[in-house]
Amino acid sequence: MSVWYGVRDLDAARDFYLGKLGFQELYRDDEARWMRLAREGAELALVESDEPTGAVLAVDVADVKGEAARLREQGVEVGVVLEIHGTIRLVDVYDPDGNRVQLTQDL
Repeated sequence: MSVWYGVRDLDAARDFYLGKLGFQELYRDDEARWMRLAREGAELALVESDEPTGAVLAVDVADVKGEAARLREQGVEVGVVLEIHGTIRLVDVYDPDGNRVQLTQDL
């Protein structure tokens, strides 16, 4: 499980979290402009965006497509399943108040 932050400048955010807060870089995708960081068991993902939004809770699951289908059957609002560079599959789902939760699956 991790929290995602949208940031305007991925390099500046990386410098802040690594250099000032002591996070370690776990993964970086320069093409898609996102990265994962960790510190003392906490994981943070940063994604570059022209219009950063609030935090998004990301929950790791074994089968994104299966979870998306199961949740749709239960009446949950479910977005489109995406696959990014053959490394991760994800889908956004929404709680009753419209808060976004992202289900992720490492490929």
